[in-house]
This record gives sequence, structure tokens and C-alpha cells, in this order.
Amino acid sequence: MAAAGTAISTTEKRNIWKVIAASSAGTLIEWYDFYIFGSLATIISAQFFPKGHETAALLGTLATFATGFIVRPFGALVFGRVGDVVGRKYAFMVTLLIMGLATTAIGLLPGYETIGILAPILLLVLRLLQGLALGGEYGGAATYVAEHSPDGKRGYYTSFIQTTATLGLFVSLGVILLTRLSLGEDAFKVWGWRVPFILSVLLVLVSYLIRRKMEESPLFVQMKSEGKTSTSPLRDSFMNPENRRLVILSLLGATAGQGVVWYTGQFYALYYLQTVLKVDFVLANQIIAVALLFATPFFIVFGALSDRVGRKRIMMAGCLIAALTYYPIYRAMEAYSGWNPADPTATAVNPNVFMLTLLVFIQVIYVTMVYGPIAAFLVELFPTRIRYTSMSLPYHIGNGVFGGLVPFIGTALVASTGNHFAGLMYPIAIAVMTFIIGSIYIKEDLDVRWHTSTSHSGKR
Repeated sequence: MAAAGTAISTTEKRNIWKVIAASSAGTLIEWYDFYIFGSLATIISAQFFPKGHETAALLGTLATFATGFIVRPFGALVFGRVGDVVGRKYAFMVTLLIMGLATTAIGLLPGYETIGILAPILLLVLRLLQGLALGGEYGGAATYVAEHSPDGKRGYYTSFIQTTATLGLFVSLGVILLTRLSLGEDAFKVWGWRVPFILSVLLVLVSYLIRRKMEESPLFVQMKSEGKTSTSPLRDSFMNPENRRLVILSLLGATAGQGVVWYTGQFYALYYLQTVLKVDFVLANQIIAVALLFATPFFIVFGALSDRVGRKRIMMAGCLIAALTYYPIYRAMEAYSGWNPADPTATAVNPNVFMLTLLVFIQVIYVTMVYGPIAAFLVELFPTRIRYTSMSLPYHIGNGVFGGLVPFIGTALVASTGNHFAGLMYPIAIAVMTFIIGSIYIKEDLDVRWHTSTSHSGKR
């Protein structure tokens, strides 16, 4: 690999794009699998929970949805260790298969009316398997791409992996909308919702065949040949005081805020449109999908920019701007929705689709600011021998716990207070916390080198 500031060969460029394509394809599919559950939460609640208590059923579904996020740190520990001891490629091959099988099984699972209480229990088990798989997938893909990337370009190249989470959500929304429009609303609610889940088996098979041809990370191969791999990456990651401090700082000063901004701008916005503003299901999904489509290139923009100005500066700005503007944005969403707060049960009338899409687009721009540079930021923070484990845990606690709880906590706060803006209190508070801790305590070196003998700041 070439050092920062030097040209890389055509062969190296071709190789890095193959690595990105193979890694991104699998990661996109895993995010697709993970998010079709959330995108169909309102329908799933009617299938797997007792009828007659719609709010309780929705909260039960959101809680099940949240467990997939909460268990992600455990997946990070399990597969992080595998990735640091056995290899990056092996770890995310296994996670891909687990995710695909669990997602397909959800599509085949009988509902509450057929098997009773077993339905939500089995749904929870499958959701836990999804969370475990994703906990191991992201760290492996981000580490794998970063370790193939030349110095001075890691923000740019890893930002393509960052697009896969949003593209996975976009693809899930697209498949859901196409299936619903093709089958009709009644058939979709009865059985058509299963189609996006079952399709996963074909997508996973294709991705598995692509990934099987990939080579192991060159940095990991070199380290293993030199006998420098960690025999206990969990101990080395979390018992070593210096590394443990970095894990805690990266969680509270980076990934926690990034997580809540991500899920507020995409998932909570969707729930808010559907459940609070009573915008039509199809229209709400179309609004989110269009906003995601137009905002996605900005992951690359901010990833590349972070190679020049630093990751921290962009991420902290995203957290602060989001915290300051969420309340007025959601007030504007209400104003343009055509929903009447005096009659909360009524559906939205003649919503201004352009303005609603623009307001969601702005929120997704915040997402690209905090999420575009995060992979490069995390992989550069930790040494190669324990990188997979060390970066995966704070990432998945920040996203899986802090971020994944946004829809559930937001919906619960609205239900308990009767104030439909109350759900914003949680993401605003976490974003402010991250801005303060990250700005004060995280020190960033803009010249992290792995691929030259003159490295003075990077961790091998």
C-alpha cells in the first residue's frame, strides 16, 4: 500500500475497489435484513402479539426490535475475538450466514393466532440472533476495508462501508413498497409482509459466494506471520488501562451521539410520520426513501473531508447541530403534515410531501456528518492486534444501545407524557453529552500511518 500523499498503482486501486464492493455487498444485505423488521414494526405487532391493545403491541414489537440492538455488543465481543484471533474474513462470513438464516426464519414464523405465546418468544430469539450477527459484521467489514486502504485515504474508502447502513434501510423500504403495491394492502398485511424476509435467503447466498473469494486483510496476515496476534483480545482490549480508556471515550465521546443521530434521522422520523402525524404508511416510507436516496452521497463527501480536516471536527459538529435543530425541525414536520393536534386520532390531510422530504433530508445530512467518518476514526484509534474487538464494542453499544433505543424510548415518552415532542428529549441529551465529552477529551492525530516504516502516530 502507498503512503499518504503518494500515488497508488492501478492494480492497488482495482484491488481496493474489489474489497469495498465485496464487503459492502454483504454489509448492505445484513443491514437490509436487520431493518426490514423495524420498517414493518406496525404490521408485525398485529401478527405476533394479542389483538385489542394496539399501543401495547407496538411497544412490544419495538422492544423486540430494540433487543436486536442491545445484544449487538455481545456479538461484537464474540466475533471480535474470532476476528482478532482467526481472521477478519472468517468472522464476517459466519455472521452473514447467521443473519440470513434468522431473517428468513422470521418470514416463515407462524403468528400469534396460530401458535400463541410461542410466536413473540420465537420472534425474540430470531431477533437476538440477528443482533449477534450484526454485532460481528460491521467491525469486520470496517476493519477489513480500512486495513486494505492507503494512508491518507481511509476516511474516503471506509465511507463506502458507511453508506451500506442507509442503503440497507433504503433497499428494505423499496422492497416493502414494491411488495405492498404489487399485492395490495390487504394481502400485504395478511401474508405479503413475509416476502421481504424470505427474499433474504437469495441475497445472502449471492453475497456469500462473492465474499468466499476474498483474501484476508494484509495487515492481519503480516501480523500473524510475525506471531504478533493477540491470544486474548478481550483481556488486552478491556483490562489494559490505556486501551480501556480509549474504548470508554470512543463510546461516550463519539459513537453514543452518532447512534442517536442516526436513528433519530431515519427510524424515529419514520415512526413519527406514521404513528404521531398519521401520514399514510406508503407515503411515509416514500418520504424517507427519497430523503435517504438524495442524502446518501454525503457519506462519501464527509468521509473524504475527514481525511483533510479530521474525523472528530465533523462528527462533533453533526452532534451539536442536530441537538440544536431537532425541536424546530419536528415542529415544522407537524406544520407541514396536515395533521390536526386537536384531533390526534385523525389522519394527516394533504401533507406537503416536498417539505416533509426536505426536513427528513436535513436530518439524514446530520447522519452523514456523524457516520461518514466514524469507521476510519475507530479503526485508527486501536492497534491491529485487538482492533476488531476494541472498535466493535463501543460502536455497537453506541449504536445498538444508545441509538437502537431511540424509537422505543421516543414512543414511550410520547405515550406517557401526551406530548408528541417528548421523544426528542432523549436523542438531544445524548448528542449534547457526546459533543461535550468528545470535544474536550478526545485527541485526534490527523497523520495516522500504517503502511510506511516512518509511522509515528498510527497503531500497527
